[in-house]
Order: sequence, then structure tokens, then C-alpha cells
Amino acid sequence: MTVHHPLSGAPSFSVFRFLTTKEKFHELLDSGVKLDPDEQERTRKRDSKRMRGQNKSRPHMKPTSYDNRRLCPSIIQERETKCVYGDKCKFIHDVAEYMALKPADVGEHCYLYDTFGKCHYGLSCRFARAHISADLKNLANEERVKAMEGRTPVRNSLDKDLQWRLRKKVVPFTASDAYMKTVFKGGHKAGEGWKKAATAENGKASAGSAILWKQYVENLALVKTIGPLTDADVIKLRQCEKKQVDFKDKLYLAPLTTCGNLPFRRICKRFGADITCGEMAMCTNLLQGQSSEWALLKRHESEDLFGVQVEGCFPDTMTRCAELLNNKIDVDFVDINSGCPIDLVYKKGGGCGLMTRTNKFEQIIRGMNSVLDVPLTVKIRTGVQEKANIAHKLIPEMKKWGVSMITLHGRSREQRYTKSADWDYINTCSQLASPIPLFGNGDILSYYDAMKARETEVSGIMLARGALIKPWVFTEIKERRDWDISSSERLDVLRDFTHYGLEHWGSDTQGLEKTRNFLLEWLSFMCRYIPVGLLEQVPQRINERPPYYMGRDYLESLMASQHVGDWIKISEMLLGPVPKNFNFLPKHKANAYK
Repeated sequence: MTVHHPLSGAPSFSVFRFLTTKEKFHELLDSGVKLDPDEQERTRKRDSKRMRGQNKSRPHMKPTSYDNRRLCPSIIQERETKCVYGDKCKFIHDVAEYMALKPADVGEHCYLYDTFGKCHYGLSCRFARAHISADLKNLANEERVKAMEGRTPVRNSLDKDLQWRLRKKVVPFTASDAYMKTVFKGGHKAGEGWKKAATAENGKASAGSAILWKQYVENLALVKTIGPLTDADVIKLRQCEKKQVDFKDKLYLAPLTTCGNLPFRRICKRFGADITCGEMAMCTNLLQGQSSEWALLKRHESEDLFGVQVEGCFPDTMTRCAELLNNKIDVDFVDINSGCPIDLVYKKGGGCGLMTRTNKFEQIIRGMNSVLDVPLTVKIRTGVQEKANIAHKLIPEMKKWGVSMITLHGRSREQRYTKSADWDYINTCSQLASPIPLFGNGDILSYYDAMKARETEVSGIMLARGALIKPWVFTEIKERRDWDISSSERLDVLRDFTHYGLEHWGSDTQGLEKTRNFLLEWLSFMCRYIPVGLLEQVPQRINERPPYYMGRDYLESLMASQHVGDWIKISEMLLGPVPKNFNFLPKHKANAYK
């Protein structure tokens, strides 16, 4: 592929594809092209080992490592009482000492202060000069604070009391236990496991265990009806009486691991995404009350049609997880991940593994359906092996099990992204799924691809990599046009992402570096975008490797670079210089190009 100069139309320079074979490598050497030793070494490694989809051995630097000396929360929040830990507190209490160690501020305007009227990160904020007085006091815009009072932009946070009860295993799962009795005849009684755990080996309960058992009994008492019985107390909701969601002709942003975070979903909602879904959450981690896993369930107020995706491989844990989510968070649907191809999940029987374990799959779907008041959806692939599609056999069964919507990714587990999505097969499956809606997923990067997909009988389209490469694809599809977006407009999109990230993860050093890491993960996909004005042939294809090209300005060329150093330069434009010990390697790497 040759990129033509935008003004003259003549080829401005030669473009070489990435070297993936020895033939191309030797071809270049024979032609007299000199390659630096580092490039030769990288080429040799690519030839000797096939590129995979993940950088599994990447170095992982936690944001906390960039800010070893942190200010005590009691001082940040300006509490009147002293720190409860006293001399044992590991944080700094001397403000002057902290200010001497604190990195320089990034900018003069704090997004949190401008939006909410007060920045709760106070002195630790990396934009502190916008809201810190000369005597080092945190300022507040009372008028703005009053206007934002009572508003909760983000929902589905993990309550500390619920977290404690989950960790102590005293949360009752009455509906789930009742279902499991029907699956395993003569199975365990509700609370039997907790009672055994609360009893010592000699048959006597310890004082701490007795407290746990008492707490469990009290929780059971909370679910008993007080007052007159209603129909909802004695009659189970039928499928048609559950909350209904109109999935027809919607654009669905896929639940994207790592990159599908709340700030990114806000960007996609602004560009026209109709349905959003949280990142895949492990049901066992949710049941254990892990804060990091519950963070994946958070929902922004702009997400009007929002669901969460859970992964698991056993009916009891998945059913309990569904009951917990049904009672504790606000969602419009719950999705089962039966398409995850990674070994860590598949070898345990989850993800794609569920497609080959139909008995367990049925028990999971029926169990989750029995405890949910919202629709239950499923995301699957065509199959596990490359030439052995099984989705068409599963779909008629899933209709009987009570699924409300199915999403089909047009590739098998073995294919990953090395082959194009099979939309003919997706069309066949959508006919089998009728009248249940079926969404198609795979290789949608432009409105041309979307129009071709809509020629099939799918009910809607799910976008994954296409949304990462250019989130404005939702606007292109709805307005049926190509958007030759400028580099400055793209930078504005990235700036908005950093603002949302600082709001979500925090504006202190830890939150800022976390925002930077997620921004860089996103840039590892966004660099694959080729501006419409430079394309020889429209549209860009998602499975064609972008060539090297010179942009119409410096920023456009910088955004096209596939080198980590250039992505870091872009992040420094928005979030200031990186720490001295900063290191980044993207989680994902492309192995999908022809």
C-alpha cells in the first residue's frame, strides 16, 4: 500500500509493511536497504516466534509506586480529629515536608474543582494551585457545590458493610439455595456451610464464630415479610413480566477488558453508542467482595441502557452472583461471558469452555434467570475449534433455557482475530434465534461495514476493536458518512478521556498515573486509525495492517506512530511529564493482520 501526499497526489515516500517473514527480510537486504541492528533483532524474533494477542510477560508498575510518600488522608480531608493510627501511620503528617516532596503541578485548572465546586484530593491534587489558598487550605466554590448537591454521577459502588459481610460469608442467598436444591436433590441446606464454618472441631463455637453465625441468622430474618403478603412475595415473576429492554436496532459497545472502562464508555456514549456494558467481572471475586472487581460494575449517569458481564463456570457461584447483583446494584441486564478465549478462563471451564459443557451451561442460565428481575443475555463465539461451529446447535437450546438476547462473535476460539468474521454464519444463527434478538459482532470499523452487517437478519450490531480504533464510528454509522476527523479534534477526545479519568480514578499522583496507563492502553489501538483524507481506497479495513504514512500535520503523524515512546509524548501533552521510573508495555498486541 502506498500513501499519497494530500496536496500533490504523488507518493511522498515508500511504505513497507511490517516484516513478518524471512523472505521479505532478505528481500530488503538484497535491495540495499540498511536496517539498524535493533530492527534486525526484532525481525528475527518475529520470525522465530508467532505473534500472540497478549504481552504476558509485560512489566507491571502499580501507580502507587510512583508516589511512595503520600499525605495522610486525615490531613487531605481536613479532619478536626487527629489520625487514628497516631505514630504508627505510614503516611506523612507534616504538610511542609510533603509539599517539598510532591511532584510539580501539571496544570493551572482542576477539572474536579471546575465541575463539582470542590476537589476532595486537596493538597495531594496534581492541579492543586487552582484550589489551594496561600495558607495551604483547600478552597470550595459554595455555589457550585450546592448545585451538585444530591447528585450521584456514578452508581453501583461497593458498600463497606456489604463488603464486610461478603468477606465473612454471612450474606444470605435464599433464592439461589432454593434453586440449587432442585439441581442437586438432597443438597446442602441454606446456611449449612456457614454453620459448619462457625463451629470449631470440638463441636463448640468460638466467640468470633458465634458472632458470625448470629449475623447470618439476623440477615436471614431481614428477608422475611413483615405485614400483609403481596403477590410478589408468593408468586414468582414470569419471563414476560420481568423488566423488558428494547434491543432492536441498537449499537452495542462490547464489554472490553482493560480498555472498556467507565471513562471510555462515557466517550462512546457521547458519540452515539446506545448500549454499554461493564468489563468482564469474575463471579468468585464479586462474591468475595473484592473492591477492584466491584469497580468494574460502576455505572455513570449518562449510561441509560447499561449491563454488567460476569464470568464463571459453576451454577452455584453464578446463581449467587446473579442474586447479589439483582439486589445490590442498578443494571438493565446481566450478560454471561461464554466467549472469552484466554487460557486462564477457558481451562477452568469458563468463557468459551461453557459452550462445550452444555449441562453446566443450562444450569447456569436457568439458575441466574430464576433470581434475576432483569433480562439475562449471553455472548458466545461460533465455537471452540476453527472448523467446527457449534453455535447453531446451542442457540435453539438457549431459547428454551430463557435467554433474552444473544450476541455472536463471528469467530471461533482458535481463530482469535486471525480470520475475518463469518457474517454468513451469523445470519444463519440469527434466523435460528428468532424471535429472540441476536446481535452480530466482528470487523465493524466503518458505516460501510455496518450497512453490510444490517443486510443480514441480525437485530443489532456490537462494536469492539472498531470502537477502540475510532470511537466516533458510532456517529459515522448513525449519520451514514465518513468523518475525516482532524488531529486536534482527536486530541480533544483524548483530553476529555483524561478529564473523565481524573474524575473516576482521582487527581492525585496515583489517580493521574492510572489515567495515563489506561490512556496508553487505548492509544495502542487508536494508532491503527488512518485518516480518511489519506486513504487511497475508502473504507479502511480492520484486518489490514496500517502502513507508515506522513500525516497532514505533526500531531497526526505522531498519533499514527506505533512506538510506545510517541504514545507517551501524547500523554505528556495532557497529563504532564511521566515519572522517572515510568515503564509501559501495552497489554494487547495485534496478531490480526493479513
